[in-house]
Amino acid sequence: MTKEDKVTRNKKKKENSLYKAAYELFTTKGVHNTAISEIVKKAGVAKGTFYLYFKNKYDMLDKIVLKKSSLVLRDAIKATDEKEYEDFINKLNYFIDYIIEYLKGNKVLLKLIYKNLSWGFFRKALVDSKAQKEMQEIFDTFMEGITDEKYDSKDPEKTLFMIIELTGSICYSSIILGEPTDIDNMKPILFETIRKIIEN
Repeated sequence: MTKEDKVTRNKKKKENSLYKAAYELFTTKGVHNTAISEIVKKAGVAKGTFYLYFKNKYDMLDKIVLKKSSLVLRDAIKATDEKEYEDFINKLNYFIDYIIEYLKGNKVLLKLIYKNLSWGFFRKALVDSKAQKEMQEIFDTFMEGITDEKYDSKDPEKTLFMIIELTGSICYSSIILGEPTDIDNMKPILFETIRKIIEN
């Protein structure tokens, strides 16, 4: 291993330590109650090292959300592509159901990413080099399906916006708050609403 390889590996190790420490602190104490000094102490690195990778803790939060969400989306895409569907809407609902079930089992992650589980996050991820592949694949699949002549969608991008925002809000309300009921009771209504949004 060359000296350059060792330096690169060491940098990656420090970055990963920062991500791990921040995720643990953000999900136990909350983002606002976590100081950068706590993150670097837990990660075992100097404070200056933090600023080599992140502008501030909110920049770090954005990057954590992108990393975690990309992993979930990658798994959801893979699982969705392994099945056959009657139509595009069934395929979309399966994809959404996969993500809901994942978040149902990972409430800590849902609490962390909720405010970012939105159209703004989706658009941001489309231009992020690491998350771009997963997001672009979802975007392209949706656009291909929604522009099918049988749906006659007037504005597919706005339709996608509504579906993302609706799903994010329902996940948080039903999984975290249990309002107006639990997510298992909300899912059939959500899926039927998505069908109506696309078909009308």
